[in-house]
Amino acid sequence: MTKICWFSGGVTSAVACKLVIDRYGVDKCRVVFIDTMNEDPDTYRFKSQCQDWYGVEIEAVKNDKYTDIQSVWHKYNSLNVAKGAICSTELKRSVREKFQKENGFSAQVFGFDMSEVNRAKALKSNYPSSKPIFPLIYKLLSKRDCIDILVKAGIDPPVTYSYGFQNNNCFLTGCVQGGIGYWQKMQTEFPDKFDTMAKLEHTLTDKAGKPVTMLKDQSKRKGLVFLRKHPGFPDVLDISQKKGRPPKPLFECNGFCGTNDLEPRNTTETEINYDLSNTV
Repeated sequence: MTKICWFSGGVTSAVACKLVIDRYGVDKCRVVFIDTMNEDPDTYRFKSQCQDWYGVEIEAVKNDKYTDIQSVWHKYNSLNVAKGAICSTELKRSVREKFQKENGFSAQVFGFDMSEVNRAKALKSNYPSSKPIFPLIYKLLSKRDCIDILVKAGIDPPVTYSYGFQNNNCFLTGCVQGGIGYWQKMQTEFPDKFDTMAKLEHTLTDKAGKPVTMLKDQSKRKGLVFLRKHPGFPDVLDISQKKGRPPKPLFECNGFCGTNDLEPRNTTETEINYDLSNTV
């Protein structure tokens, strides 16, 4: 049966798709891109180059209930909460689940690299019906290895990596799950994006009557963190009050964003069988 190869627009998923296509052939693979309508324009250049590399069309799917990511944030008056970002749930997870339900498959391919072994184990345990496989982990490949493979193939990685960001997720606005270091870097290098999102936090906060933020304070103090100080909530920190830090690497965004795939559903996690031959 068909392998569904999830292409997120990032380097790890791109190489994972290629490995599976090379092993099983284009006739046994469907490469699918979930379009959040919030990607940097260079993502579509990268998608086009990868499509030529694969020799098979990269299908684009999206949630047609929304015209843009802002409509999700405003509908739910939410950005990022303990269970994940509402935009990930609506624009990624629901689309992946719908596609999975409507299409037969023998496996789904995810671009988790060697730094994400525990995340892969949890996904395998928590969502066995998705039949996930992780070719990068099987091949012991890192994100750096994936970039090298792409460059050797004559494909330029997405431009966001050259800016020093570790992922290519939702860069049109910036990712609401990026973390404090990510948004400190965004404030310095892309102030227009930062200002737009800081204003959005205030707008949603005013509407809700309570703080609506993207960021959490992971220090001993805990609590929410605004991008920019809100006059109505002077006790809530903003990122200018947090020590500067390098951007924390994001997970490659895929159809499991915001689903707590690291949270165990049972006491004993099943181990991943990394042998792709078992998925034929």
